[in-house]
Amino acid sequence: MGTARIGFGALFVAVVMTATMAVAHPTGPAKPAASSQPTYDSAAAEVVDAFHAALEGGDTTAAAGFLSDALVVFEEGEAERSKAEYAGHHLPADAVFAKAVGSHMPRRSGGSGGDLAWVASEGRTQGRYKDRDIDRITTETMVLRRVSGAWKIVHVHWSSRAAMPKP
Repeated sequence: MGTARIGFGALFVAVVMTATMAVAHPTGPAKPAASSQPTYDSAAAEVVDAFHAALEGGDTTAAAGFLSDALVVFEEGEAERSKAEYAGHHLPADAVFAKAVGSHMPRRSGGSGGDLAWVASEGRTQGRYKDRDIDRITTETMVLRRVSGAWKIVHVHWSSRAAMPKP
């Protein structure tokens, strides 16, 4: 394992721990720790938003433009280990789904350090897709790396569960 992987692994552990602490406060945003909290990078969050806008617009070429060639996507226990694999498999279906079903992500946290940033979002996806009603609580974590001055998404982890029916 090279030093770049060890450094990324250590950052990823720190990111997951920080994200867990931020999400563990459902009544409001987590209070940042003194100097251990990474600085939030709004430019990285804008890339995440632009990626979603491209998906919702059905523009897979634009969506792929925000992804690193070294992308890793985790979703429902499966993994796609490159931008090419994701683009050739789930990206077109994700665009069709995103275009058909609305998504609302009201909670977001994030941080950055050097050329790495992370954006963690919580929300709800509701709508109709293939004659089925969709109502899911969603979480998303994206890790981004600055490449030639621009943020590229290098890791996506999507998770969802059925929303609880209203009493």
